[in-house]
Amino acid sequence: MGSDERALADTLGRVVDPVLGLPLGETGILRAAHLKRGRASVELAVPVEDWPDRAELSARLEAAAGREVEVRTSTMDEDARLELRGVLRRRMEGPGEQGHGHGHGPAEPVFLRPGSATRVIGVSSGKGGVGKSSITVNLAVALAQGGRSVAILDADVYGFSVPKMLGAGRDPVILGDMVIPTTAHGVRCLSMGYFVPEDQPVIWRGPMLHKAIEQFLGDCYWGEPEFLLVDMPPGTGDVALSLAQVMPRTEILVVTTPQSAAQRVAQRSAFAARKLKLAVRGVVENMSWFCGDDGTRYELFGRGGGAQLAGDLGVPLLGQIPLVPALREGGDVGEPVTVSEPEGEVAGAFVALADRIVALGPARVYRRELALS
Repeated sequence: MGSDERALADTLGRVVDPVLGLPLGETGILRAAHLKRGRASVELAVPVEDWPDRAELSARLEAAAGREVEVRTSTMDEDARLELRGVLRRRMEGPGEQGHGHGHGPAEPVFLRPGSATRVIGVSSGKGGVGKSSITVNLAVALAQGGRSVAILDADVYGFSVPKMLGAGRDPVILGDMVIPTTAHGVRCLSMGYFVPEDQPVIWRGPMLHKAIEQFLGDCYWGEPEFLLVDMPPGTGDVALSLAQVMPRTEILVVTTPQSAAQRVAQRSAFAARKLKLAVRGVVENMSWFCGDDGTRYELFGRGGGAQLAGDLGVPLLGQIPLVPALREGGDVGEPVTVSEPEGEVAGAFVALADRIVALGPARVYRRELALS
């Protein structure tokens, strides 16, 4: 191999696979790079036959090489897949932790440990129907559009809707005992919706919910996202308890509508979070107004609920999201309004919300045992 060919291999080995978020050279996907008479070609071995986002990977290879690249693809054998799972497991569990959890439940992923830069944000509400999932999805996309690495855990096990709203219809990739989340619009996503038929109810007691959340975190390769948004089920039930136990650094956003009845119900979820020692960071008011064709604002659900709730909780009102048909339509067809109308009023509101959450910084966690007596 000549020096030019070695340089090409080094360059392409640093290209990040869009599914794993890791350099090709680290994953074993890049097998060889050739340069002959100025023409570049690569040999890739993907983990499974239907490995997604191949077109995006080819585009990244050509951008890195600065020329057209012929891509030849094969599928990894079982030994290579086992080696890749080892790479991912070491990434997930951190040095010195490999294998921890086998036989005792999944290991705690490194991004949930103290000192991690990942911010876990639970999006909660006191009741259903206030648009919590659409807030989660569009906030995640807005953060991703701002250059942040973002993932969503759809913890609304009984009423999962995130995959459809995000347009993440492709099933996750399964590598042995490991799950690779689906990615759409730059956001990784995992949901119970991938594992049960859409019309099948999930009828579980609390211990099964807790186990599912543990597995969603410990048996899934999330990488180390800057933000993990958790779409929580409405109310104050078992999932909130599990999140407090499994992810004690979770920051809570409370979603409400302007009407006072919704505000009073949403307050309960905030009080429950505080009882569980989770930091309530702010309030998001959804369906704040509707703008007519003449520009007139109509406050269809009243006014002031978000500000009232924020004041009662002593936290900021981080955003007010207008009511527009595109927001609902985007959720139905899997094209978030932050993607379909990026210059629109609603997308602007989500960008502003994302900026405020980034500016807040992570919550400080005060541990009673560290207090000076």
